[in-house]
Amino acid sequence: MPPRLPHPEALSLNRSGWAAQFLIDTTSKRFFGIRSLTPPKHSRYNAGPDIPVLKSTPAAALERRIKADTMPLRTGLLAIKKGMTGLYDPETGKRTPCTVLQLDRCQVVSHKTMDKHGYFAVQIGSGFKNPERLTNSLVGHFSVNGVAPKRYVHEFRVRDESGLLGIGETLHADWFQVGQFVDARSNTKGKGFAGVMKRHGFHGQDRSHGVSLTHRSMGSAGPSQGGGSRVYPGKKMAGNMGNVQNTLQNLKVLQVDRENGLIVVNGSVSGPKGCLVKLQDALKKPWPKVDAQPKLETVTEES
Repeated sequence: MPPRLPHPEALSLNRSGWAAQFLIDTTSKRFFGIRSLTPPKHSRYNAGPDIPVLKSTPAAALERRIKADTMPLRTGLLAIKKGMTGLYDPETGKRTPCTVLQLDRCQVVSHKTMDKHGYFAVQIGSGFKNPERLTNSLVGHFSVNGVAPKRYVHEFRVRDESGLLGIGETLHADWFQVGQFVDARSNTKGKGFAGVMKRHGFHGQDRSHGVSLTHRSMGSAGPSQGGGSRVYPGKKMAGNMGNVQNTLQNLKVLQVDRENGLIVVNGSVSGPKGCLVKLQDALKKPWPKVDAQPKLETVTEES
C-alpha cells in the first residue's frame, strides 16, 4: 500500500515541537520493500582510485589473463607415449621412474590470430593419415596450407603474435630443454562400466543385518520429501570410468634425443601406451630461457 500524506489539519495543529518534526520527516521519505539485515560493508581492500574497473567483456578477460602471465609464450608439441622405464644415477644408484615420449612428424598446420579469431594459437599436426580417410574439408585445409595430412591436429594457445611459427615448420624434440618443466595432457585409461566401489571408492554395504546380494551396491540415491524427492545432480553412481583428460603439471625433462625424436620426462603420464600426449611449457614454473630458437625444418607436401 503506498504511503499517504498526513491530513493538512494535523500539520496545522502544532507547527513547532517534536510532533511537527516527526510529521515532516515521515512525509519527506518513502520506504519500499524490506530492508536488508546485513548490508554490504565497506572494505579497504577493494576501494581506491588506482584499482581498475573490472569489466566482463571477452576482450577485458583476455587482457587480464595475458597480464597475469598465465599464457604460454610459445607453442607446445604432440607426442606419443611409448612406455615407462627408469634412469639410474651412477653416483648414488638411485632409480628415477620416467616416461618415454616420441614425436611423429610434428608440424605447424595453421594459425589463429586476434583479428580473425579473437585469440592467438598455433595449430599443430602429428603423424600421417591416408587422404582417402579424411573429409573433404580437412583435405582442403591441409592442401591450402601445403601440409601433408595429419592424424592428430590440436591447438596450442600463445600469448601474442611472437609465438606464431611459420606454417609448414617441423618441430623436433630439442624444442624442450633438459631440466625444464612441462605440462602433459592426455586421456586416462578407459575402464569401461564400473561400480561405485571401483569408480568412487565406496566401502560397500554390510555383510549382515539383513543385507543380501547388494554388498557392492551404493544404497540410497537421494533423500525423500525433505530433499525434493529427487536425485541431486552430480550424484556419484556407477557408470563409465576413465577415458577423461588429465593434466600432470611440472614434469621435469630428463633427456632429449633430436635424431630419434624422443623426450624423457620424470614420473608417469596418464593414458595407455600409444596414446596422444600434449606437451607444453609448465604454467606454474618460470618460462625456459631460450637463447636461440632450435633449427626448424620446413617440410612440404611434395617431400
